[in-house]
Amino acid sequence: MGFWNGLHIKVLNIAAFALGLSSNVYTVVGPNGTYGDGKETYVTPSDYAFWIWTLIYLLLLGFIFFQFTTPGEQIIVEAIAYRFAFLVTLNSIFLFLWSRGWYLSAFVFSLLLAASVSQVYYIINRDHSRRDGWGTELFVHLPFSLYHGWTIVLIVIALFQAFGVDSSISKAGFWTKFFVFLAFVFLESTAAGYAFATAQGDPAGASVIAWALFSIFIHQEVPFIRWSAFAFFILSLFAILKALYSSWRTGSNILHDDERAPLIAGEA
Repeated sequence: MGFWNGLHIKVLNIAAFALGLSSNVYTVVGPNGTYGDGKETYVTPSDYAFWIWTLIYLLLLGFIFFQFTTPGEQIIVEAIAYRFAFLVTLNSIFLFLWSRGWYLSAFVFSLLLAASVSQVYYIINRDHSRRDGWGTELFVHLPFSLYHGWTIVLIVIALFQAFGVDSSISKAGFWTKFFVFLAFVFLESTAAGYAFATAQGDPAGASVIAWALFSIFIHQEVPFIRWSAFAFFILSLFAILKALYSSWRTGSNILHDDERAPLIAGEA
């Protein structure tokens, strides 16, 4: 292992990181407004929800530097390889479509993005355990746990923007409330799945979904939708706390589990 090993993958990862970061920055400062300035639906979260991108990209900056270390080369260059660049490309296309209001296309790419993230998520948890060290935990497992959970949220947001009513001009009828409630059930079930996948679980991924549910509660005004989001946030929070307690009791690492499999994935 050394600086020159897999240099083409390392350079590709640097270029992909720059592309992903610039796409997110442009989505915020560009002429089409910020993340929350698109079509308002009854699952639209507060703008604060999108701060998760900042945390993910700060950790991915560490990911870029970590790939030049020996353990980083093993997991990033050899295991993840080109998949990070492919993932970021899909993410950038999704943001491009989303920021321009092409919501049906954005929804399709949110599904492709989730599948791509899940593949990376599966690989790093299948082949690399917590014994690989804190660098691997902090700069590989944690950002992709957050990324994986966040793509689940993006699918729900994009789905309602593509097929749901515009909350700024349409009231929430029975069917709108029904499908919003189902979306909350899906999100909370996914958070619980992260937290209870094994005795240890993935509190990091579950926390992203809990954060999204709380931000929906903050943003929405229809009482049924608002308080349903809050109720499912509380349920998600209990699941996370239970996973954290189990990790503390067993002395396990809280960021990932060796036996955990992704919620949306297929083998590489």
